Amino acid sequence: MYLIVTRAFPPELGGMQSLMWGLTKEMSKNFMIKVFADYQKNHKEFDDKESFSIERVGGIKFLRKIRKAQLINEFLKESKVQGIIADHWKSLELIKSNKKKYCLIHGKEINHPKESSINTRLIKVLNDTEKVIANSEYTKNLAIDKGVDKNKVVVINPGVNPAEELNKKSLEKVERLLKIKTPRLITVSRFDKRKNHEKVIMALRNLKQQYPDIIYICVGYGDEENNLKKLVQELDLSSQVMFFKDISDDLKNSLLAKSDIFVMPSIIHKTSVEGFGISYVEAAQYGVPSLGGKDGGASDAIDHNKTGLICDGNNLDDIYSSLNSMIENKKYLELGKNAKDYVSKFQWEKIIEEYKKILN
Repeated sequence: MYLIVTRAFPPELGGMQSLMWGLTKEMSKNFMIKVFADYQKNHKEFDDKESFSIERVGGIKFLRKIRKAQLINEFLKESKVQGIIADHWKSLELIKSNKKKYCLIHGKEINHPKESSINTRLIKVLNDTEKVIANSEYTKNLAIDKGVDKNKVVVINPGVNPAEELNKKSLEKVERLLKIKTPRLITVSRFDKRKNHEKVIMALRNLKQQYPDIIYICVGYGDEENNLKKLVQELDLSSQVMFFKDISDDLKNSLLAKSDIFVMPSIIHKTSVEGFGISYVEAAQYGVPSLGGKDGGASDAIDHNKTGLICDGNNLDDIYSSLNSMIENKKYLELGKNAKDYVSKFQWEKIIEEYKKILN
């Protein structure tokens, strides 16, 4: 049996939640699994459908961490457990056991000053594991730079499930919404500084001169939403930018499939960094190439000049010229075809084999 200890799990939505759910589902095909996850409203209906046991722990954040560790420590005394897989180093910090521990790392949560007390804590936890599983080469190098034993760190990219079949009604709805607008740019992500919507909107002002029917589709929610909408108004781009949030997966996937370029030239904002970028992979499944940023792990998800482009997200001219080069002569069509072929390497049925190698 393996324990999955997670702070991010469905039915809550998000990239981390999808990662941990996908990993758990694949692990359960090969091993007995028990999940310790945070309490969520409406979790019971979700949990009851799964073939593995899910134990939810509620309460305020600090007390929840203590309570979850207590439950796990008690469970370890009574059960035959081969190992513990956690989605965050803090999930392992209070677990007292000589069982093999494996910790996933993603980027942002390990990006602290070397001299800080929090870095000392995370290095102590990670160096006590059997393996540290980085989501990209960038995150691996970041961990080693912070003090993690290089012999413990392996790179296993996040997996994805096969693309969902597109809903005909949703596709028709997208065509009605977008009409003749082309080329079509899209970002599906939280609205925060790191994702860099702001500079894409600024680049759009110049692209509009060459491509008057261009449209930028922003799907998501977050702290920067009002600022971005204000910027769109200031730059007179209301006809070029569409915002969507709280939409169905069917509509989101249809918007993605009907777009030409996925745009997320991420930057490092304070300690926040894009460790990998599963959104690039999800776009590629529908034959949509990506423009990613050089800061972070996007180069693990995008094969530069083959399945998309990597640019300097801090440089507005580079974002503009990169997008223009993808749009000119519809280069995005060739990149998109390559992206769809490339993405098979990220299917969970292949990624899980990498996990099995380090667990056995």
